[in-house]
Amino acid sequence: MEHTKCLIIGSGPAGYTAAIYAGRANLQPIEYCGLQTGGQLTQTTIVENFPGYPEGVDANQMMMELRQQAERFGADIRDGVIAKADFSSRPYRLTTDRGDEIEADTVIIATGASAKYLGLADEQKYNGQGVSACATCDGFFYRKKVVAVVGGGDTACEEAIYLAGLCSKVYMIVRKPYLRASDIMRRRVEENPKIEILYEHNTLGLYGENGVEGAHVVRRKGEPDEERYDLPIDGFFLAIGHKPNTEVFRGQIDMDETGYILTQGASPRTNIPGVFAAGDCADPTYRQAIVAAGSGCKAALEAERYLNTL
Repeated sequence: MEHTKCLIIGSGPAGYTAAIYAGRANLQPIEYCGLQTGGQLTQTTIVENFPGYPEGVDANQMMMELRQQAERFGADIRDGVIAKADFSSRPYRLTTDRGDEIEADTVIIATGASAKYLGLADEQKYNGQGVSACATCDGFFYRKKVVAVVGGGDTACEEAIYLAGLCSKVYMIVRKPYLRASDIMRRRVEENPKIEILYEHNTLGLYGENGVEGAHVVRRKGEPDEERYDLPIDGFFLAIGHKPNTEVFRGQIDMDETGYILTQGASPRTNIPGVFAAGDCADPTYRQAIVAAGSGCKAALEAERYLNTL
């Protein structure tokens, strides 16, 4: 049975930053990268809003540099997924997808969250070439262009309003004949002259030569007055929610109804002593790389303090 003072699960900005701080504190952390090494940030192209990169930086390059920095301070970074966790007694016991078992005095969960997609093949085809699940991350690239936002809830409205401040035109593709958003968000969208709501619309696919040039949409699908047409757009933003990657911890750690890990106040502490949560798996609100990195820092600092009390 392998033993570590600090086990970090996940390798996005939160996980790598936690590894940097834990490594510098001489905790000799072990970090498992999970299914997506580098986290969901690696699905985008250029990152322009992370401090320290005045000209922007390739997302994969940035994550590789974070990894190298963590390894420089002694982090043992491994491929693999944590498939089972037992937090019933200390030290905590975790099992990888290969069946390897490891005991840990502290655990930092930084497994992130995955954006929900419509399931269209074109979403993968144009990923990073017009398809995005984060308006705050990628909206800047669509200044004075025409974009579409898919969704009808508060998040979709927030994304549409944000994009309307940058783009020349924003379509909201809404499956239902109404918005699910709160009244105040609905009014803000309806009163924005740059936003046009396409009710009872579904997206069938996307098209374009070197990136998204438009969407194939259908109005009132399956009804006698069904109408199919092409909607010219430059960007296609998904805003139908995120799913935190926390299923393996369900039943052991306090979570909200969606699966986001609940932490104590502004700290990364969970209801299990010595187990901390950082990044998007515990953040349904901001979902930004810099926020995730900051929470990874906090988690590592808390882990060090916890170990000093043992």
